[in-house]
Amino acid sequence: MAHPEPPTAVEVHQPHPITVQPPAASFLPVQPHAVPAVASVILPDGRVVTGYAIEPTKPEPVIAKPVVSRTAVNVALGGVGFLAVCGGLLLLTTFITALTALITQLITLAAVIFGGWIALQVFGGSSHQGGGTSVSIRKAVFKRNHFHG
Repeated sequence: MAHPEPPTAVEVHQPHPITVQPPAASFLPVQPHAVPAVASVILPDGRVVTGYAIEPTKPEPVIAKPVVSRTAVNVALGGVGFLAVCGGLLLLTTFITALTALITQLITLAAVIFGGWIALQVFGGSSHQGGGTSVSIRKAVFKRNHFHG
C-alpha cells in the first residue's frame, strides 16, 4: 500500500489595506476635472475593490412653468378689449339716438313755426296790410249758365 504524504503546512494570508501613494513628480499634472477620482473599498470579508467613482447623472433642470398660461392671459386681454369696444359702441349708439331725436324735434319745431307763419299770411286780416287789393262781391245772378253781374 502506498503511504500517504505527510501533511504540509497551510499558509494564511491576511488582507492589508491599500494606501494611496501620491504620484511621482515625473508624471504630468492632470486637471482634476479630466480624470475621475479613484476609490477603494474594503469589503467585510477582507477583499479590496478599487475603481473610479461615478457621479450620478444630474437631471436637467426643470423650467418653471408660469402660474397662468399665456393662452389664458391672451383670452382675458381679448375679453377686456371686447368689453371696451362694446362700451364704446354703446356710447356711440346712444349718441346717435340722441342726435336723431334732436334733429327730429328741430324739424318739427321749424314746421310748426313756418306753418304758423304761412297760416297767418293766408288767413290773416287785411287790417294789418295797408296796400292790399280789395274785391267787393255783389249778388250775382246766373241765368242759363251765364253770369250777369
